Amino acid sequence: MNERIIELTEINPNDFFGAQNSTVAQLKTFFPKVKIVARGNKLKIFGEPELLDEFEKRLEMLIKYFNRYNKLDENSIERILTSTGKEEEIRKSGSPNDVLVHGVNGRLIKAQTANQHKMVELMQKNDMLFAVGPAGTGKTYTAVALAVKALKEKEVRRIILTRPAVESGENLGFLPGDLKEKLDPYMQPLYDALRDMIPHEKLQAYLENGTIQIAPLAFMRGRTLDNAFVILDEAQNTTHAQMKMFLTRMGMHAKFIITGDPGQIDLPRRQVSGLKESLLALKDIKGIAQVHLDDKDVIRHRLVKQIITAYKSIETE
Repeated sequence: MNERIIELTEINPNDFFGAQNSTVAQLKTFFPKVKIVARGNKLKIFGEPELLDEFEKRLEMLIKYFNRYNKLDENSIERILTSTGKEEEIRKSGSPNDVLVHGVNGRLIKAQTANQHKMVELMQKNDMLFAVGPAGTGKTYTAVALAVKALKEKEVRRIILTRPAVESGENLGFLPGDLKEKLDPYMQPLYDALRDMIPHEKLQAYLENGTIQIAPLAFMRGRTLDNAFVILDEAQNTTHAQMKMFLTRMGMHAKFIITGDPGQIDLPRRQVSGLKESLLALKDIKGIAQVHLDDKDVIRHRLVKQIITAYKSIETE
């Protein structure tokens, strides 16, 4: 049995190894034939040379990830340990490595998974992007970051964020307040993302002067959206007519991202989702790209990934 010693330099071993050496415990799960001993800032590993080579390669990937994002959680570790290497190729391809936005309190907003990096890469080459996948994969958050980046770099003059107000439906009238107050709770995820990326006072000014507009999809009818970065969120809840109306609002020098989860359609039964139709109808048009996120891109609590997997098994039965 071969022995190697790996020393962690310029990195806090307590932060990297996690509470009660949780990172080491996860490494042991993925490398059951490698004996791992962690002491201080050193790892002693014992095993066959080929396994030790692979272990060192994966550990280096974990260290690079930690240095980039200043964190390491169970989802990230699992994603890196089970990756095929394509994720690293995407990250090395140039500008997707860059910070998208310097957020509030110095927070660095970056794409964190392979398909989030792919979103960034495809948006550089296309004017319209469909990003579909289950909850928690960061598709909306990444889309908003790309929009804020474009605004800051003066690629566009305004950001327009919209959703079809399907869930509100007839109940909207029973909510207290004026129309904005009725709709704000429904648009909250978009506000939350913006608050991470733009300081409060500046965000308020943008909302007041129309630089950033957040409105239900019905408000898009009749408009031509020029020089704008436009995001249609929850697009699985659009009808055929709504989706066609929205897509044809695209004006000169505009960027469109359409996000949605085909597995969470809230439309009335027998009503075809405009998102599903458009994914099929537009897939061969140059300048329109698609990225499909999956449970490997989940960046919420580790249980979310397991919940998605569990539901997938019963929904396909």
